[in-house]
Amino acid sequence: MPERPRTRRSVWRRTAPPPEPPRPGPPDPEPPEHGEVASVVQAVLYRDGVRVYAPAGLAETYRALREQPAGMAWIGLARPTEGELHSLAAEFGLHPLAVEDAKEAHQRPKLERYGDTLFVVLRAARYLDAPEEIDFAELHLFVGPDFVITVRHGAAPDLSAVRRRMEDSPDLLKLGPEAVLYAILDAVVDGYAPVVSGVQNDIDEIETEVFRGDPEVSRRIYELSREMVEFQRATRPLVGMLHGLMAGFSKYGTDDELQRYLRDVADHVTHTSERVDGFRQALTEILTVNATLVTQQQNAEMRALAEAGFEQNEEIKKISSWAAILFAPTLVGTIYGMNFSRMPELRWALGYPFAIVLMAVVCTTLYFVFKRKDWL
Repeated sequence: MPERPRTRRSVWRRTAPPPEPPRPGPPDPEPPEHGEVASVVQAVLYRDGVRVYAPAGLAETYRALREQPAGMAWIGLARPTEGELHSLAAEFGLHPLAVEDAKEAHQRPKLERYGDTLFVVLRAARYLDAPEEIDFAELHLFVGPDFVITVRHGAAPDLSAVRRRMEDSPDLLKLGPEAVLYAILDAVVDGYAPVVSGVQNDIDEIETEVFRGDPEVSRRIYELSREMVEFQRATRPLVGMLHGLMAGFSKYGTDDELQRYLRDVADHVTHTSERVDGFRQALTEILTVNATLVTQQQNAEMRALAEAGFEQNEEIKKISSWAAILFAPTLVGTIYGMNFSRMPELRWALGYPFAIVLMAVVCTTLYFVFKRKDWL
């Protein structure tokens, strides 16, 4: 089995200091299960890259941000209610179309600019070892001049870890909402690496199962191919999105350090997208090979059945031939065993030898006839 590729880590994750134990405060809870009432996960106010206040709700966040004109609010939501989204839209001037997309979810990855606010849709992924499948989640971001709003639809990614890492890098965090956007992009893209490793391992196992003749392998190939289609839909649009952001560096005055981080993320996305394309191609080829092997196995089984049928026919021919040979003397004996009074051979002195010779002649004739036809 080929060795798994090494996980590629981003420049920011390599250069950022190791995370310290989390500061006291309310941690980001898990997103609510489907059907439960959604709520604010966490809202924090930052100034010059340092956490200054953690409001208890949206109203308090709005008030604190007005009192700190140089601050930045980072608001995290998980499956928000319609009222929460409309409240945020009214406070930060979010575009109704973007709000509608964030409420409905099931959007394709994209980046749209509404005035001075960016609306970003990302598809995060994580590999589940037990069922050997990929779990996809959706993340929406509103990035404005002094705020970042994240809306999660699913468990991934772990934004609490992103928040802690950014707080441990105040020089990066003080660059503002763009830095948070790039950190989240980096977390989503780095989250693809374990998925790529898991899929590579699955493909290696599938190749073994194909040549071992596992009858369930076709279903597994089909299911993994569908997951690769979803994975491709999550990664391929990111390449264009990131290049679009890089094209606006000069226009929007992006910090040089952030430019380096974004280029590194774009490189990882391109690498991941190429790996996913390779996986789809490999699965297509494996499916073709599996179909060929199944066809060969079916042909071999049909050939074996045909050979068995041929041998069976040969045996039937032999049995039928000997049955016909043995039937001839039985027929003669039966005729002469009827003992009718008007049978001329009954009182004939040579009747018995004649009957014996007749039986022998008929049996010999039938034997040579069947032998000539290769039935015996």
